[in-house]
Amino acid sequence: MTPPRELALPDAEIVTALRRGDQAVFAELVDAYSPGLLRMAQMYVRDRAVAEEVVQETWIGVLRGIDRFEGRSSLKTWIFRILMNTAKTRGQRESRSVPFSAAAAADEPSVDPDRFLGADHQYAGGWMLGPSDWQTPEEELLQGETRSEILRAIDELPDQQRAVITLRDVEGFPPEEVAELLGIGDGNQRVLLHRARSKVRAAVEAYLGAVEPNGAAMEMP
Repeated sequence: MTPPRELALPDAEIVTALRRGDQAVFAELVDAYSPGLLRMAQMYVRDRAVAEEVVQETWIGVLRGIDRFEGRSSLKTWIFRILMNTAKTRGQRESRSVPFSAAAAADEPSVDPDRFLGADHQYAGGWMLGPSDWQTPEEELLQGETRSEILRAIDELPDQQRAVITLRDVEGFPPEEVAELLGIGDGNQRVLLHRARSKVRAAVEAYLGAVEPNGAAMEMP
């Protein structure tokens, strides 16, 4: 998979082109955003074919509603909001929902406790496996070599974490727009994103064999 495409035109020009029926601009928009829309749709519906239908319905909704777009949010946010409303409706029919309003589980560890030095160590609580040279998931997403593995790891996350990291690190939405799209608070978003990134990082490390023991800490009494 390739990173999300950047559109050459600013939102205002895209909206004007869509309103006048410019098929080339619409096709470019579909090519740029459909992969991300499909990923989000699959969080709400079980079947890929149904998710693809949701994406198609979203684009129909975009064309029907473009005259009412007021620019209060980015065009991309507006399109993803249409997708998520459509997907939620379809998901409810299939008895599948993602309770984003619920707070992140407080008892879920953000990082594997085995990565930290034990209570009897001089530096208890310190990293046993050093993270200093790790790239963050959003940095790794720029590396084609590991992108497929990152997306696979994201697909295995719990729905809440998967939605947040997909919007933030894959699609590049700013925090405030993610909070608006998912209907969650800033604190809940930060917790979900941190846990998602930790799990993805662990999966990438396992894939690359990139975890190295913190030798200096391990040698200390």
